[in-house]
Amino acid sequence: MMQFLVKAGLAALLSAAALAGTVVPASAQVNIIIGEPDRGPPPPDWRRPPPPPPGYGRPPMPPPGYGRPPGYGRPPRGVCDPRMAENIAEDYGLRRTRVVDVTPRRVVVQGWSRRGPDQMTFGNVRGCPLLRR
Repeated sequence: MMQFLVKAGLAALLSAAALAGTVVPASAQVNIIIGEPDRGPPPPDWRRPPPPPPGYGRPPMPPPGYGRPPGYGRPPRGVCDPRMAENIAEDYGLRRTRVVDVTPRRVVVQGWSRRGPDQMTFGNVRGCPLLRR
């Protein structure tokens, strides 16, 4: 009789422990609010510093006809700007992009994707069309 009571008590103890183990994760879903409950989450860019003012870090451009030609600093028409190729590669998901080769036909950009180092090739014409990924 004593063994039966010991086994029944042990079974009751195990079932109580199992029941308590299922209740703990359910109680982890309680939402604790400290401070003002009606204030929403912070904006997505709350860690980013504000953008610099326009023209910051660049010397002012002289008016056309004084010192520099009007198209100074821009790539010629009809070619792919390497900075534009880098921006397009970043839009495709490449990180830490850099232009490694520019030929009359193509612009090659290397960077890092989720799988590791990756390379994209763009045509050296207006709009930088993607040739190979």
